[in-house]
Amino acid sequence: MKLLKDILYRVRIEQVVGSTNTAIEQIEFDSRKVVAFTAFVATRGTQVDGHAFIAKAIESGASAIVCEELPTELKDGVTYIRVTDAAATLGIMAANFFDHPSKKLKLVGITGTNGKTSTATLLFRLFRALGHKCGLISTVEMRIGQRTIPSTHTTPDAVRLNELLAEMVEEKVVYCFMEVSSHSVVQERIAGLHFAAGVFTNITHDHLDYHGTFAEYIKAKKRFFDRLPATAFALVNADDVNSSVMLQNTKAVKRSYAVKNMADHRARIVENQLTGLHLNIDGHDMYSRLIGEFNASNLLAVYAVATLMGEEPLNVLTSLSDLQPPRGRFQIVRSTGGIIGIVDYAHTPDALKNVLTTINDVCSDNEQVITVVGCGGDRDRTKRPIMARIATELSSHVVLTSDNPRGEDPMAILNEMRTGVQATDQSRVWVNPDRREAIRQAVGMANAGDVVLLAGKGHETYQEIAGVKHPFDDVAVLKETLELLHK
Repeated sequence: MKLLKDILYRVRIEQVVGSTNTAIEQIEFDSRKVVAFTAFVATRGTQVDGHAFIAKAIESGASAIVCEELPTELKDGVTYIRVTDAAATLGIMAANFFDHPSKKLKLVGITGTNGKTSTATLLFRLFRALGHKCGLISTVEMRIGQRTIPSTHTTPDAVRLNELLAEMVEEKVVYCFMEVSSHSVVQERIAGLHFAAGVFTNITHDHLDYHGTFAEYIKAKKRFFDRLPATAFALVNADDVNSSVMLQNTKAVKRSYAVKNMADHRARIVENQLTGLHLNIDGHDMYSRLIGEFNASNLLAVYAVATLMGEEPLNVLTSLSDLQPPRGRFQIVRSTGGIIGIVDYAHTPDALKNVLTTINDVCSDNEQVITVVGCGGDRDRTKRPIMARIATELSSHVVLTSDNPRGEDPMAILNEMRTGVQATDQSRVWVNPDRREAIRQAVGMANAGDVVLLAGKGHETYQEIAGVKHPFDDVAVLKETLELLHK
């Protein structure tokens, strides 16, 4: 239990009605979770405004209300705090409530359109291999040492974030590697956190349904670096043209990495095959089971973070060579009949292009590349024809299918995708809204040596259709289909 005045430390307060000496046992922004001695923070979401639930929160026992607009009727015994930004206030209050756990460990945030999950997961696995107790907060999963917690968002809400970090501190975690989404920056989910480092992987076409324009999307990523303290370092991918933008206003120590351009840390691809990568990183040779230029960049970022945090370079490279890719990130499934299946989370034009370019680079001219791809419903519609065009240009055959259609008509999504296919390529493109059948169709076209790529869902174990999540695992379905059709 804490006093309200203590968890309001450093909050920009506009008005106080009542006593801040009131006892608080928990902080909530969801009125359904409010009980006695709760401080309810009325945040404004994209679809729901917490101010509409203030009365319900008070009925459930809230002893303090934090809001941007005071209700017309104020109830005796309840303290009201008016602030300018409730979302940012929630983050600061959560950090105060849990005694600033992010300051008690080394928190590394990774942001970018592609590569966040791979980089965060590889960092977690590397530092564990180097003997450190670590935490992970990612799209795929959250980890506290050996314990795994299912993940529902790329970046959890501010209260859950601080609660997780506090659990990590309690369990003596030293390093935490966390994906930082653009949504979490704009929605102030990371407000109040103290980062030891920030990493920028890249920025490409994505989330314009939320941010509106690419400029706003870039600005959201940049805000993360703008807020890094002088004690942190900011590591950016110099191969991305927007990397310098991220560093413009940061107080952090500026560092860079690159595969193609000059940078503080550099990697050269010596060999890139389906068996893995041979890299030269900062003058040292290493071999990795990971494949492709994008993974060379991810591995370099991981190496740079580790060495900047004081780890010995040769120890880092030795441990890196043993790491496996995260689930659903260029995950290879081989059939006994010689077909190579690849499952990847590529759900943006740039990610899909990277994966298909990598496949084509490691294949000879004799193999077919058969791609199964879709686009999510209720998301950025502008990328749909682009995704289909890229898939068609870089594949022998393409099956357009459902990803997570959510509330949209699957065929409407696929018809929008098909507008990106050139007339001369239409004969190489099939449309099948049933993802399981689409995978079966693609595998049925394949012969020994061919590659079947399932793009878009990666690690996900569900398919969301008409608001309902149905069990669906690309890796499992691919294995079953390969076993059935190509023993």
